[in-house]
Amino acid sequence: MAMKFEPIQLPIRGLVEGYVDGDENGVTGYAGKLIIRPPYQREFIYAPKQRDDVIHSVMNGFPLNTMYWVKRSDGLFELLDGQQRTVSICQYVSKMFSVEVDGIPRKFGNLTVDEQNAILDYPLNIYICEGSEREKLDWFRIINIAGLELKEQELRNAVYTGKWLTEAKKYFSKKDCPAGDVGGDYVNGAYLRQEVLEVALNWVSASQGMSIEQYMSDHQDDNNCNELWLYFQTVIAWVKATFPHYRREMKGLNWGKLYETYHQQPLDPETLEERIKELLIDDDVTKKSGVYEYVLGGDERCLSIRKFSPAMARSAYERQHGICPMCGKHFEIKEMQADHIDPWSKGGKTTAENCKMLCASCNRRKSAV
Repeated sequence: MAMKFEPIQLPIRGLVEGYVDGDENGVTGYAGKLIIRPPYQREFIYAPKQRDDVIHSVMNGFPLNTMYWVKRSDGLFELLDGQQRTVSICQYVSKMFSVEVDGIPRKFGNLTVDEQNAILDYPLNIYICEGSEREKLDWFRIINIAGLELKEQELRNAVYTGKWLTEAKKYFSKKDCPAGDVGGDYVNGAYLRQEVLEVALNWVSASQGMSIEQYMSDHQDDNNCNELWLYFQTVIAWVKATFPHYRREMKGLNWGKLYETYHQQPLDPETLEERIKELLIDDDVTKKSGVYEYVLGGDERCLSIRKFSPAMARSAYERQHGICPMCGKHFEIKEMQADHIDPWSKGGKTTAENCKMLCASCNRRKSAV
């Protein structure tokens, strides 16, 4: 069936009645009849200013955007869109924070009775929606396009809900979560936006030759996320043991892939560290974060070695009279490519004196050797 929509107005006092924030055990309001944070919803991510703006809008009688609730078969409702506004309102009425009024911070309990009633009587515009699970999630995507765009992992969480996901979010999706203590210096992403969870899932799923979606589907009904958490810790422990000297260039690398590729090889941290130091001060290395993968595997493409400038190439071309030194044939400059005389890997620098011009065919053959 197609989604059905019924518009209603609800005063804030009805919304906040029986408000309970049990964290992972659930967030409810509307006398226990509204599930404020169902499984597919993101964590509360409003910054203090955004949260305060919601309260100021209510105090001034300004209209808030329409909220969407889904009616369930058991008679309860799930908050489809409007969680950030809803939680902001409920937390303020529950005296959990203050906002400035005429330059003075005031909690809900510090307001006059008339001011409190003005907030509690404020009418919220809500659409009550009915539809299938698929329609509900599709609509959730649509109505979030104009707002704070959903991250891919937030959308995956909407599909693969259950005890396993609840446990995984405890480790990877909370402020000051265990994953931050263990590997926060080595991964990029916002915990509340599920980006660190996505990194961990990408590592473990790739190690098993599957997609994140397949991994989540396989483990959706598990009672714990021990495999995911232990794998994440194992990868980070290997990184710290292999590269004990931390540098900011280490943050955000695909350590899961590097662990799978090299963790069984005998590696000497001291030897690696000396080579890393050399590479970090080498002006020809333009991608410093690539030095870690390079010292493990030796692929120069990781480093984005500085290219010869057009002036260097022209100088070498004229010096060679347009002759390729490998095949001995003459070419136009546009048919040739600049290359190192002494290879960079053997200490050659990207300078005019170390530049030679090869025809495209010879340069390809040389690179393939």
